[in-house]
Amino acid sequence: MITDISYKTGTGLSDYEQRRCKLDIYLPPASAEGAPADVLIWFYGGGLEEGSREGEANQAVARALADEGLLVVMPDYRLYPLACYPAHNEDAAAAVAWAYRHCAHYGGNPNRLFIGGHSAGGYLAAIVGLHPGYLAAAGVPAGAVAGLIPVSGQTMTHHAIRAERGLSLYELIADDAAPVRWARAEAPPVLAMYADQDMPTRAEEIEFLVALLRAAGHANATALRIADRDHGSVGDNIANAGDAARLALLEFVRTATR
Repeated sequence: MITDISYKTGTGLSDYEQRRCKLDIYLPPASAEGAPADVLIWFYGGGLEEGSREGEANQAVARALADEGLLVVMPDYRLYPLACYPAHNEDAAAAVAWAYRHCAHYGGNPNRLFIGGHSAGGYLAAIVGLHPGYLAAAGVPAGAVAGLIPVSGQTMTHHAIRAERGLSLYELIADDAAPVRWARAEAPPVLAMYADQDMPTRAEEIEFLVALLRAAGHANATALRIADRDHGSVGDNIANAGDAARLALLEFVRTATR
């Protein structure tokens, strides 16, 4: 594990940005064939208001997936209310761009980037992966992203972003900050998972995103319901061997092609 790498540098960064815009790398076991590893940029949850790459459950998921052969990059990102939209999304895109530029140095394949995350992290994975502007502005070519793996992420405009605008939790909107706004045929492959006992409307939002992608002509978009899980455990239990979401994630990475 390599820690405390700044993925945003240069002049003009605020003190908060400098503190938060760091990432850790979890290295997989060395491949017997010496082939570069698939890269997973994993965003933890916390409602865009809390969370840390130092969280025990977050680290357990990253370690487990690295042990399965992935090079896992786990960033921190700025949080509301110290940062407002689109800061979280821009940070997520910057972290993906860092992985694209630097992962080969650590044994990763820059043309096999997977972007995933749980809850708010699932939202970040979906918005930066589907919106055509964030990664392009950060210098990541579209072909480098091999797949998106949002787990229990909002696909409408995130509730923290709506709170900035004075809207309540269930005043749903789908403006430019909503992943569903950017459903398109040429998006990367998508595996969107959720729990059978997830938060209210979360299953419907995720199924709606996948339905939109398919209607738009997307050839590889799947919504997967994970049994016997709630909103927290569907993400945290990925750390456990044999977990259904973990197995689905690994199979998706193994087989995903654009």
